Amino acid sequence: MKTLGKGAVSSALGLAAFGLTLFLPAGTLHYWQAWAFLAVFALSTWIPSIYVLRTNPAALERRMRAGPFAETRTLQKIIISVVFVSFTAMMAVSALDHRLGWSRVPASVCVVGDVLVMLGLGLAMLVVIQNSYAAANVTVEAEQKLVSTGLYGIVRHPMYVGNVILMLGVPLALGSYWGLVFLIPGLVVLVLRIRDEEQVLQRELAGYREYQHKVRYRLVPYIW
Repeated sequence: MKTLGKGAVSSALGLAAFGLTLFLPAGTLHYWQAWAFLAVFALSTWIPSIYVLRTNPAALERRMRAGPFAETRTLQKIIISVVFVSFTAMMAVSALDHRLGWSRVPASVCVVGDVLVMLGLGLAMLVVIQNSYAAANVTVEAEQKLVSTGLYGIVRHPMYVGNVILMLGVPLALGSYWGLVFLIPGLVVLVLRIRDEEQVLQRELAGYREYQHKVRYRLVPYIW
């Protein structure tokens, strides 16, 4: 019940913050793309979270420990701070784009964006189901076991694949092409996070070096 209560409060506050980030720059509540995005985001997080809460509440608890203050390494604190700022700016600029009419994005593209948001969030939650130690911060717990099957048998960081899909989908869902500019800093800090995280995993997670030889690619098969 404690995890349920924390999750409900966190979700409510998160959606409220998203709403302010979108509707204030947009200057109007008549912004169907924002309402659709919020609905898709909420459902794509709530439904899998309820399932994880029922089946593995400890995994959900790990996912809720997120943000710069949850990181123990200075570099990761900086990286997560940049990620948060970039994501917020992406939404705010997309909403401002709606207000000022910089982009002309067809409704069909907005729907595609919502689908990408759903896929990105869904993939991230599927990773949590397959690996209950997939925390939101870079850490290795004493009893943690290496997972090398399922999505982890395709790429070493499937959670971040979901994040990339999410970042691509958000501006499109909100009806903005200009918001895609923030993909660049988002991808840069994601690469830095992965490189630093792998150094930690090599030192602290048994079998990780062998796993790197077995699964060669971090995010995209045959590319990186």
